[in-house]
Amino acid sequence: MSSDFQRSKVAGVFSAMDVDGDGFLTEQDFRALTDRWTGIRGWAPGTEGHDKLTGVMMGWWRTLLAASDQDRDDKVTLDVVLRVVDGLQQQPEAVRGTANAMFDAVDENADGAISAAEYRQAIEAWTGKPTDTDDIFPVLDLNGDGHLSREEFAELWTEFWAGDNPNAPGSLVFGRV
Repeated sequence: MSSDFQRSKVAGVFSAMDVDGDGFLTEQDFRALTDRWTGIRGWAPGTEGHDKLTGVMMGWWRTLLAASDQDRDDKVTLDVVLRVVDGLQQQPEAVRGTANAMFDAVDENADGAISAAEYRQAIEAWTGKPTDTDDIFPVLDLNGDGHLSREEFAELWTEFWAGDNPNAPGSLVFGRV
């Protein structure tokens, strides 16, 4: 069962993703989030970046739906997401798979590293508002080299989704809880 901290951090991400605020995640919410993110980047439909990011986000939606939509109504509630999260410690490969997909989405210039600017852009896409991440990124940069490697990101992503330590750097992957 999810702790209060886990519930709090997952609820924050859920709320940002529930674009229409109806208490459910739907395909339309993922499309709206994707549109917000591609809009921030200035990527028009049909461009390579737009198509890649759309593929990642809609793939994440299909994975979440398959893992959680037991009544097949094409909607996912926070409680259902939390039930999925409860099982993630036993599914490290699934968590790593979503980490890799999200790394590719955040790494806008595909140079194999997430810069502070790319991280800020991702957080602003999630939240839908300008967000100062200057104090968070150095905490996430585990080796202090100025960027997040794929391995660092996977470690942080895993800590966010499967961890329960409010002091762990991974708890900040989506910004402050």
